[in-house]
Amino acid sequence: MKAVIYARYSSDSQREASIEGQLRECMEYAEKNGITVIANYIDRALTATSDNRPDFQRMIKDSYKRCFDMVIVWKLDRFSRDRYDSAHYKHILKKNGVKVVSAKENISDGPEGIILESMLEGMAEYYSAELSVKVKRGLKENALKAKVNGGQIPFGYYIDENQKLAVDETLAPIVLEAFTMYADGYLIKDIVKRFNEKGVVTKYGKKISYNMVQYMLTNRKYIGEYRYNDIVIPDAVPVIVSKDLFERVRRRMEKNARAPARHKAEDDYLLTTKLFCGRCGAMMVGETGTGRNGVHRYYKCVNAKKHTCGKKAVQKLWIEDLAVRKAMDILHDETVVDYLTERIYELQSDENPRLPRLKEQMAEVENKIQNIIKAIEQGIIFDSTKERLAELEQEKSELDLTIVQEQIKKPFLTKEQIRFGIEKFKQLDISTKEGKQRLIDGFINAIYLYDDKITFTFNYKDGTKTVFLSEVNCPPSGSDLKCLAAPESDIYAK
Repeated sequence: MKAVIYARYSSDSQREASIEGQLRECMEYAEKNGITVIANYIDRALTATSDNRPDFQRMIKDSYKRCFDMVIVWKLDRFSRDRYDSAHYKHILKKNGVKVVSAKENISDGPEGIILESMLEGMAEYYSAELSVKVKRGLKENALKAKVNGGQIPFGYYIDENQKLAVDETLAPIVLEAFTMYADGYLIKDIVKRFNEKGVVTKYGKKISYNMVQYMLTNRKYIGEYRYNDIVIPDAVPVIVSKDLFERVRRRMEKNARAPARHKAEDDYLLTTKLFCGRCGAMMVGETGTGRNGVHRYYKCVNAKKHTCGKKAVQKLWIEDLAVRKAMDILHDETVVDYLTERIYELQSDENPRLPRLKEQMAEVENKIQNIIKAIEQGIIFDSTKERLAELEQEKSELDLTIVQEQIKKPFLTKEQIRFGIEKFKQLDISTKEGKQRLIDGFINAIYLYDDKITFTFNYKDGTKTVFLSEVNCPPSGSDLKCLAAPESDIYAK
């Protein structure tokens, strides 16, 4: 087994988990488990709430080379504190045959570990959200003074000594030309072509792109408007474009947006890596096609695409909605919720292997102190007795502090807290893509689609349910896709 280590800390003032400390403990984990570490990826003073981390992205890119099988992190929050980013990049690594493991959080390899990991990621995101409140307070004060709060500086401006936007007299005429051309009937691609022919580049030396011009034409800073979250301050930024010209451009962009155009629909397939063909066992992947009745989205066996399997495709929305319903059924099954609560509670004892040993050391030290006290009470006193008692009291104080620090790092959840965390899944907004995805990822391990039934494997022991399709309908006539439609009746069996 070959692995790489990813280490990160968010600011220079953070010392609790230094890069060196993370690397040391990750190496100890690797040596203990017979894993060969071939490389380290390190991001210093970068937050995990964003995926804009150079070595993190380099690690993801290198995973496509399939030269390592595992990413070891000190704790899961080093990988990401955004659960959606975490799920996205773990999905990429999983496709490349790479697993993410935590050196300090001993999460079970069993299916229950997936739910526990989801809860840990949620706690890490909560910590980041709480921390960001303090940061946002300072950013809001800057915003009220119309100061730059980070982010990309609009083309045509620079930041002056007061941390405010100032007009770049060299680039501002190019901005004005872009607005004028578009208002006069030119297309964005014509503007891009004009600027590239003239050799116009950004301050980073890159060519002007379509997206850049499109963003430029909608940026209200050019008419003097400062905006940060819900704070809007008119006439707080030096003006480059008149309000009349900006309004003419806005009206034309709205008109063009309503014009008929064909765009390939971008859609997220929530069951990617979880849906498998019941005939050949291959993965079923998302497909989009256009028929006489419009755009169709479905899942299709990868071998069927190669014409080596005869499995029919299945409609995307139907199979995804069915998966969501089956996952939600778990949350309304008190027996399953009780079982998950007990299993997660038991797993916690293995999460911090250092804590039990520290408590053993504390018990040993307290026993030695009691023995010395008993000896003193019996009149057995030597010159070294007082010195030894002071040493033990100091050791006890240090152990007590270390135990508290370990408990703060990873608080032990009561059964009530664990049950509350599981129950929170019931409150997910399953009308949104994010809500559906989190529910599916948290509870569904795999789905096998057969010709007459669908078997769901959930993330807990013996968690399997089969849905038999008594009748199979086809989509409305005229569709060029032979897909499974929703069954008229379901029969459930364990």
